[in-house]
Amino acid sequence: MKNTVSSLGAGSAETLMHRVFQSFIDLLSSAGDAEGFSKAIATAAAAMDLSCFAYLALPLRQGKEPLVISTYPTDWVKHYLCRHYDRLDPVVMQALQDPEPFRWGLGLAARHLSSAQHKLLSEASGFGIRFGFTVPIHDGHGPIAALTFSTDEKRPQFESCINSHARVLQLMAMYFHAHVRRKLSGDRRLGEVLLSPREFECLSWAAEGKSFWEIGHILGISRHTVASYLDSAKEKLGVRTIVQAATRMAAAKGNSHN
Repeated sequence: MKNTVSSLGAGSAETLMHRVFQSFIDLLSSAGDAEGFSKAIATAAAAMDLSCFAYLALPLRQGKEPLVISTYPTDWVKHYLCRHYDRLDPVVMQALQDPEPFRWGLGLAARHLSSAQHKLLSEASGFGIRFGFTVPIHDGHGPIAALTFSTDEKRPQFESCINSHARVLQLMAMYFHAHVRRKLSGDRRLGEVLLSPREFECLSWAAEGKSFWEIGHILGISRHTVASYLDSAKEKLGVRTIVQAATRMAAAKGNSHN
């Protein structure tokens, strides 16, 4: 029987968590498609007694569907997207407003819900999605994605993991989003300038105020490599500073939402 993080003592749990996290980073680095990314987070989640997950990235332009990578039942995901539930899902709505991770589910305090939202939650419950922990992912210009771990009932292992490792899960969500955006997003054009995946990613994190060291830590590269990508991005954009480059990115993102 394999060990899980929640079933071990404090010292052993810390060691195993380190291994789980390192394995997660290795799988992320080698992933090249949605299936690979799903395997990375699913493997880590299983080791932490978190049975189901769902990553939802909002579209940059109106008229496009959100990107969903999850282990939720396929029929539910299709139904959710077909009904455009991302536009009224109370979990998504909270993630849009609050950058801090939060719990949700039956019996937990919640704001006033519309009849359509009650219907959505009832339908989700029918697929075993009743309780969860959601990590909103915001960049410097607003909310862009969320990673949720869910369960069909209040399980001690699930609660223990959330209580002990909420910040680790938040960091995993940031890493996951950073790698997915770099490898699966094709929207890397700022005006007439097309940035490479790494240039775009480094500039995105720099625009959020991350240091070279922090960006390198998130992306698994050295701070000197980060500096090189940012220098290349500045040269392509014809600017002298990161602040100027970030301003160009903000303007481009603003136009993409209009």
